[in-house]
Amino acid sequence: MEDKAGNTTKQHFSGIINILICRHPEWGGRTIRTLVISDIHGCYKELGALLQKVNYNPAADQLVLIGDYVDRGPDSRAVVQQVMELHQEWGVIVLKGNHDKMACDALMNEDDKLDTHWLTNGGFHTLMSYCGENSDFRKPDAGWNEYMRLKEFIRSEYKDHLNFLSSLPLYYETEAHLFVHAGIHPAIENWRSQKSYDFIWIREPFYTHPVTSTDKTVVFGHTPTLELHNSPEIWFSPHGDKIGIDGACAYGEQLNCLEISAEGRYQSHHIRSCQIE
Repeated sequence: MEDKAGNTTKQHFSGIINILICRHPEWGGRTIRTLVISDIHGCYKELGALLQKVNYNPAADQLVLIGDYVDRGPDSRAVVQQVMELHQEWGVIVLKGNHDKMACDALMNEDDKLDTHWLTNGGFHTLMSYCGENSDFRKPDAGWNEYMRLKEFIRSEYKDHLNFLSSLPLYYETEAHLFVHAGIHPAIENWRSQKSYDFIWIREPFYTHPVTSTDKTVVFGHTPTLELHNSPEIWFSPHGDKIGIDGACAYGEQLNCLEISAEGRYQSHHIRSCQIE
């Protein structure tokens, strides 16, 4: 006869085993989907709505987030917190984007050039999400001194956010796909040896040339799909070597999710930014 504590422990252990079985089809569990999202840019509500729309189940789906969690959108702090928790609790794959690096470079160093570069590329919106309603930074006459105080506040109170973002990897591979924020350089035979800069910043040299350094399909964000085929919908390269998924949500378009089945079939999902109140 089990006491209440014993039953609770058994139920908890059973729940863990069920989750593990779900995550491993070879153990008789369900087929795992891969869900890929990029360039969230502080659009916290849209991220939540999109995960709900695709019926995201962390126990059965592999979520891959390919960079740019901060800047331009209204709630970067909440996005970083959610992404960090998803990674820690469910093993969500989280890659680094150029905006994540810009934010860390500015906030973790004392360099006016790094500060200015970040602030003029959407960093102001990230700062607003980290400061309180009564922060001096929100005052109309706020200037550089207020920025420096807020910078120190974020270093002190959100050190875990900065450490998390600064430690993110640049790419993730499966048997059939290579996931990366911006792309790989076509002139580099061994793409793994390319400069870190290219993984998070490259544009035209990547998407205007065929991929020859790998047989894997490259899934990327960074360059809005509006620039690739004049639509915020997911872009599938006619060569079959690339898939662009940045729907420019922070610019009023949409947040995309690429679903990849275990059999390699693709399905597109999205949430329009104007759908979120």
